[in-house]
Amino acid sequence: MSNRITNWNPEDEQFWKSEGKKHATRNLWISVPSLMLAFIVWQIWSVVAIRLNDIGFTFTESQLFTLAAIPGLVGATMRFFYTFGVGKFGGRNWTAFSTVVLLIPAIGIGLAVQNPDTPYSIMLLLAALCGLGGGNFSSSSANISFFFPKKEKGTALGINGGLGNMGVSVVQFVTPLIITTGTFAFLGDAQVLANGDKLWLHNAAFIWVIPIIIVSLAAYFGMDNLPGTKQSFSEQFVIVKRKHTWIMTWLYVATFGSFIGYSAAFPLLLKSQFPQHISLAFLGAFLAAASRPVGGWISDKIGGARLTAYVLVVMGIGASGVIYFLGDKQFAGFLTSFLILFIAAGLGSGSTFQMIPTIFPPKEAAPVIGFTAAFAAYGSFLIPKLFGWSINATGTYATAFYFFIAFYIISIGLNWFYYQRNTVKKEVLTEAS
Repeated sequence: MSNRITNWNPEDEQFWKSEGKKHATRNLWISVPSLMLAFIVWQIWSVVAIRLNDIGFTFTESQLFTLAAIPGLVGATMRFFYTFGVGKFGGRNWTAFSTVVLLIPAIGIGLAVQNPDTPYSIMLLLAALCGLGGGNFSSSSANISFFFPKKEKGTALGINGGLGNMGVSVVQFVTPLIITTGTFAFLGDAQVLANGDKLWLHNAAFIWVIPIIIVSLAAYFGMDNLPGTKQSFSEQFVIVKRKHTWIMTWLYVATFGSFIGYSAAFPLLLKSQFPQHISLAFLGAFLAAASRPVGGWISDKIGGARLTAYVLVVMGIGASGVIYFLGDKQFAGFLTSFLILFIAAGLGSGSTFQMIPTIFPPKEAAPVIGFTAAFAAYGSFLIPKLFGWSINATGTYATAFYFFIAFYIISIGLNWFYYQRNTVKKEVLTEAS
């Protein structure tokens, strides 16, 4: 099936309507579940970590935050390599490979959590292997960007990224439910809690094994390696010389970096500050992921730079609200402010990605998308670690939010100076190309 496309030109209106759109749509709808599974594996520790000590492990709070953060560190680093995977090996080949390797951490976690004597070093290794899922976003986004015409890239990337990002909320919603049933009891005994209740924590990982196998096969047999998109590493690496690569990286760190970082830390924050409401941990990631396609769609209509400016202001307001209500221990205000942060970050993730194909030519836009995503993914490591530092050094999580607000203010200035002023629009396009 990878050989059926011999010519690809989505900017040709006639080609797009007669042939291109159906191929692009098929590849998009296989890419979405592949990316969703990648995010599920990547963020599985954000919900598994909070139950480890309940079933007999004796890790410190700092160690648990580290387990939630390590997949982010590794995933962000892997994105630099995954960014160039599509251009080197082809979209179908790389998607199938990067999906099937998720079986390694999924099976490993399912086995490790069944024994409270499992060393912390093994848990760290498994957390690091979950970073393989984090790498997928760069290659998936780069691949989908090749399929769609410029006028539809924002929406397509928003759908792929937004529904893929939904894996964070899926794992945070499904895990608390699946670990209370004996679905995979034949693969391990239940863990008995102090109050006598039973958990099957291995279910949190084993439940994704069959979907990973199915989607890997779908990617191999149903996706395409597009002609004319393969590039050597050196051809793609030219993007690091572009000024706008680094500016867009900063902006995407502010939006998606916040989304993925807050998603990794939010369950642990809730358990620490408002433990009676831990069941709502999935809500933030869900709203952020659902907002991302909307952000891409709106950006196609009004411009990504304009929407990015709006959401950065709202993110600053949301962070300020969290500081205020965290100090007063007001859960309703805390949750509302945090959800505003999540929604704005989701919209901004879509708007910034829409900006990139308007700034760079197609063969540069794809690796730039992956490159910016790689840096932004460090948010899932740095934000949980910053929260851990904040509570240990200052006695409150609020200190961390002052850093976030400062970052958003700088981002507003960069976005306005380089992309909002009418006088620089032509300059941007000229410099980037």
